[in-house]
Amino acid sequence: MSDETIILGIDPGTTIMGYGLISVKGNKVSLIAMGVVDLKKYKDHYQKLQRIFSRTLSLIDEFKPEALAIEAPFFGKNVQSMLKLGRAQGVAMSAALYRNLPITEYAPLKIKMAITGYGAASKEQVADMLRRFLSIPADQMLPQMDATDGLAAAYCHYLQLGRPTSDASYRGWKDFVAKNQTRVRSHSKKNSPPSTGEE
Repeated sequence: MSDETIILGIDPGTTIMGYGLISVKGNKVSLIAMGVVDLKKYKDHYQKLQRIFSRTLSLIDEFKPEALAIEAPFFGKNVQSMLKLGRAQGVAMSAALYRNLPITEYAPLKIKMAITGYGAASKEQVADMLRRFLSIPADQMLPQMDATDGLAAAYCHYLQLGRPTSDASYRGWKDFVAKNQTRVRSHSKKNSPPSTGEE
């Protein structure tokens, strides 16, 4: 590990995307920034995806993180909501892959377990633990739990450094394709565009 490691954490969403950045120097972890991207003003779903991509890219370019930790979508009963959430996560991941940033996915339960020791912890409990761990003044805590959810993904990744137990991780486009052969093959069969000679 270098002298300083910066980790970007993202909680994907189609209404609000939460994010948090932490700095790791030796055994000291500190908050760099956290916030939300409000997507409610965009009526068109594709405009939301474009905003997620551009904001994730700008965070990467501004803070130069070494890794992206992202919360994996949970499985729900509403298929349309799951599809939209999966797209939001995929677009944020695409921005990281575009900058050759390693990605690690963490299930919500794993993040809660890592931070609170309790897989069914509430968002408020996770936020309170992060406030204590990172010595964040109460007046700097945001009302939107999406921000601390993004921060939680980053802090979970810090706890896994040196002993990764993530659900999935990718080091770039080629690595993503190599680890998702079935998904890529089934997608390419459904959508076989003419070859352009480009990768």
